[in-house]
Amino acid sequence: MKIKGLLIVVAIALVLIGFTSAYVVDETEQVVVTQFGRVVGTPKEAPGLYFKLPIIQDTTYFPKNLLYWDGDPGQIPTLDKTYIWVDTFARWKIVDPIKFFQTVNNVGRAQGRLDDIIDPAVRNFITKNRLIEAVRNSNRELDTFEVGLEDVKKAVPQSISVGREKITEGILKGAQPKLAPFGIELVDVKIKRINYVEQVRDSVYGRMIAERNQIAEKFRSEGKGEAQNVLGEKERDLKRITSDAYRTAQEMKGQADAEATRIYAEAFNKDPDFYSFTRTLEVYGEALGKDSDLVMSTDSEFLKYIKGYAK
Repeated sequence: MKIKGLLIVVAIALVLIGFTSAYVVDETEQVVVTQFGRVVGTPKEAPGLYFKLPIIQDTTYFPKNLLYWDGDPGQIPTLDKTYIWVDTFARWKIVDPIKFFQTVNNVGRAQGRLDDIIDPAVRNFITKNRLIEAVRNSNRELDTFEVGLEDVKKAVPQSISVGREKITEGILKGAQPKLAPFGIELVDVKIKRINYVEQVRDSVYGRMIAERNQIAEKFRSEGKGEAQNVLGEKERDLKRITSDAYRTAQEMKGQADAEATRIYAEAFNKDPDFYSFTRTLEVYGEALGKDSDLVMSTDSEFLKYIKGYAK
């Protein structure tokens, strides 16, 4: 019975030793084995199952994939004495886990080292270059379609000798040698955002608003001038159309009067007495009304047809 109990204890001990001595390395991890705080052997970078001495040896895991660094936005003066806010970010990875373990030991402290090295590098390169170098990469012509922005083209220097891309490359090359002793490789550094400081930004916005108001007023004035031109053309066309219509109407009236006169003349020539009779009757109808009183001599030619009818 005692032997059976001893075997059980030994089996349990062996299982515990097996669990404490085995460890697994993931695809995204790398492991440093230490014994009493000192590194033992080489780092385990390939994924798989590994073993270590139980109790006296420990494992420290570090990420093997790319890590993110986000810098704090800072106020930096450019070479042309313009103060701007610069916000940068970077990608980095652990390439020598032993150096990393012996120097910074963990990712949190490594982020602090990155702050101490990348931020001064960014400040150094921004202060050595003009603002236009930090925001542009080439001398490509500005895409300005408003006439008022031609002044902006003249005001902004167009000659780019460095450019934003080369500035970020310089930051990367300047910071990388300082990170190598920590087992860190700086993969990439980029400028996330550049903005004016508040005082300069308010002044820039005010100038932009004034320029846009000036452009808007110019467009409004051109629109009013064009509207007056359209109205003037309309009035001119209206008068021309009215004049042409009046002339045409008068010509038609003149032709109608001439035709009527011709018809009357032909009718008069065919039977002058009948024409005189009908015209006289029309005059009677217009001159003699129901309540009209007319005193005339019997010798008047006006009443010759009445006298003839009375006989």
